Amino acid sequence: MQRLDRYLVLHGLARSRRHARALLEHGAVRLNGYPAAKATPVGADDRVELTAEASENARLVANPRLPVEVLFADATVVVVNKPGLMPCHPLRAGESQTVMNGVAAAFPETADAGPHPREGGLVHRLDNGTSGALIVARTGAAFASLRAALTTGQVGRVYHALACGAVERRLLLDTPIGHSRKSRRRMVGAASNAAARGAPRLAQTLVEPLRAIGPFTLLRVTPRTGRRHQIRVHLALAGHPLVGDALYGGPAVPGLPPDRFWLHLAELVFDSPASGPVRVEAPLPFELRAFL
Repeated sequence: MQRLDRYLVLHGLARSRRHARALLEHGAVRLNGYPAAKATPVGADDRVELTAEASENARLVANPRLPVEVLFADATVVVVNKPGLMPCHPLRAGESQTVMNGVAAAFPETADAGPHPREGGLVHRLDNGTSGALIVARTGAAFASLRAALTTGQVGRVYHALACGAVERRLLLDTPIGHSRKSRRRMVGAASNAAARGAPRLAQTLVEPLRAIGPFTLLRVTPRTGRRHQIRVHLALAGHPLVGDALYGGPAVPGLPPDRFWLHLAELVFDSPASGPVRVEAPLPFELRAFL
């Protein structure tokens, strides 16, 4: 038996517990044909449904006027280059200015490849202020395979980052990361839940300096785990916040708009279900090249 709100998330009918509660509060969920409370237990023989209106509003809207830069494509997967400040996927009904809206127009099958209607086959995410390579599955089987590979560390990710100060040696940053008790926008580094909301999760980030650029250092960053804001938090805790990352103490600089920070997912290495080993590089966007 499972609580109804948890059931909605685990079965892809809601993108989060918060979203599940909102659906339940608005009467958009039926359990065996009747409205039910969030804590109602759901058994194997129960029938859970979204109303027709909720299902329609949840679906990913294709936007053919939103171009996407395709870095790689085969029969099961497509990799695109996400621009900075563009969200990966919609959060609300009717949104159409996200990466997945453009991908769904160019590759319609991606809209149905994943369990979450507004995310389609999006295998992983990048913060709005980050640019770089995104993997999108074109089939349900590919989505399951690639998500499993991501969870078990079989997808290699290399970021380029510009951080404050002089980083002169290789660093392994491993402070656990949790949600801030004071702000829903921030994550915190914490060894216990005294500073975090809920239990902090293990996180590891390998940082290697490439070259000094004035008062900054260009870095090659390889996350070994995939926590929210992981690179941003770890670098800030090490005294090297990202250029432009005001949320974690980075300085504002000319040429980078508000909320755009100098972080780019430059390289992905993974096994495609159709093509086998794949290595994809995402070129730096203009605003990051210009700043260098």
